[in-house]
Amino acid sequence: MSVLNNSIIRLNPISLPREWAHGRARKSPFFLLLILSAALLTGLILLVPAYLLLRAVSAGQNTLDTLLSPRTWAVLGNTLLLAGSVTLAGTAVALPLAWLTTMTDLPGKRLWAVLAALPLVLPSYVAAFVYVSILTPKGLLQQILHPLTGIERLPSPFGFAGAFFVLTLISYPYVFLTARAALKRMDPSLAEAARSLGASPWSAFWRVTLPYLRPSLIAGGLLVALYVLRDFGAVTMLQYSTFTRILYNRYQAYQLDTAAVLALVLVAVTAVILTLEQRSRGNNRYARLSSGAGRQHPITRLGVWKAPALAFVGSVVFFSLLVPVAGLAYWFWRGWNQDFAVRDLTAPQNNLHSISSLLQPAFNSLSASLLGALLAVALALPVAILVVRRPGKLSRFFEQVTYASFALPGIVVALAFVFFGTNYARSLYQTLPMMLAAYVILFIPQAVGAQRASLLQVPPSLEEAGRSLGKRPFANFRAITLPLVRPGILAGGALVFLTCMKELPATLILSPLGFSTLAAQIWSSIGEAFFARAAAPTLLLLLLSSVPLAILTLRDK
Repeated sequence: MSVLNNSIIRLNPISLPREWAHGRARKSPFFLLLILSAALLTGLILLVPAYLLLRAVSAGQNTLDTLLSPRTWAVLGNTLLLAGSVTLAGTAVALPLAWLTTMTDLPGKRLWAVLAALPLVLPSYVAAFVYVSILTPKGLLQQILHPLTGIERLPSPFGFAGAFFVLTLISYPYVFLTARAALKRMDPSLAEAARSLGASPWSAFWRVTLPYLRPSLIAGGLLVALYVLRDFGAVTMLQYSTFTRILYNRYQAYQLDTAAVLALVLVAVTAVILTLEQRSRGNNRYARLSSGAGRQHPITRLGVWKAPALAFVGSVVFFSLLVPVAGLAYWFWRGWNQDFAVRDLTAPQNNLHSISSLLQPAFNSLSASLLGALLAVALALPVAILVVRRPGKLSRFFEQVTYASFALPGIVVALAFVFFGTNYARSLYQTLPMMLAAYVILFIPQAVGAQRASLLQVPPSLEEAGRSLGKRPFANFRAITLPLVRPGILAGGALVFLTCMKELPATLILSPLGFSTLAAQIWSSIGEAFFARAAAPTLLLLLLSSVPLAILTLRDK
């Protein structure tokens, strides 16, 4: 899972073949094709903030009124409070998880590592609706507790507390995966040196391991913060006012000028967060001191702390994974006995027909996500090649714009495409190509990061050898570089596929008429409080989304 880390943390440049260091590559058609493809992608990404800015400027006085409105500042405070709190809490949960599953003798730590990563496949709106069904007054938990304790009503889970709880449970894997990947790459001699100087295991952790993990923790924390800023489903379900929820409400009310202004504010907030992350990262470099690549880390014996460690890991997995899955299983079972399609509550035989009705939404989700992943990896490859093999101002600009797109929430990209489609490209509005273009903008950094990390591991001397044998640049790339970069391409494609399957606001707003997906069907059922009806498509979505995560996990082992 180092892919997620590599998509944020920059790696040192490597020596280049002579053909790239001189001007030969610049004049080749292959190089020009790379430049053209990267420029096309960059233009597509910049279209979003450019058009939002144009729309906001054209709104005139309404723009100032929106910016100066106390409501806007209140929503900004809510958004920042939630993002900051979830980031801190997610880091506090993920760091000990990563250390326990990597550096200790925790029983079954490999299994625990897989289980701790699986909440990543849970869409926020799914986790939210399960916990709403459990924790609301008169919910499942109250029905269980009432006969035993006499409790008539539980506190409401709505608002900040509920959003904080749910988003922490499903976003901590970003920090967990980046920290665990860094621990696995850590030079064992660092901890050994500290131990040889008399430091205890805990002292070595605080004085050596934790400073080493700082870049990874910052990178993972950034992913969590951006996830919270982009989230729409959980905050809407739990009725907590953030920018994404207000933006969607303004869009539904046809207040497009106000929505554009709020979208620009959200983009500005995410840009500030990205800038702060880059400055905090600085120019720190961490490298191996020893030459051996296969040395095992010294294992910390937990001793009497083994039972508390197991209790901690088990509690995290229980609340973040087992409770949502058990809740979904309960609602599926209840729906199976009462026809979750609500066609005839007295005719369970209709359940088979109800399940068969999910085949088309499942096919739509799979096809759209697969096409989005293919487009993303195809457009990401030129950027990765230019950044690694032809570093410079232009390639660095392409890279920065690409990574910056990760800060664009789905609702913002969707609104920009709505504005563009209704005014300049009506033939493309609410078509599959427009929705796929939104997917590419939203998730292209994952593909670029994975391919860039893989390409950095390909020795330039191999490409230079191919050129010395008379191979043209494209033939050289196809025969030598592409097979070696294939793991990064597959990993990036799997990540994009996973996130496309879960994407909600862009799918709701931009999907073609009659093009129902599993995510849209789930949201429709949840919005009408038909939890039993939502269980079947949710379980199917989780099953399909777990495939790429399993591939990445097995690859990481």
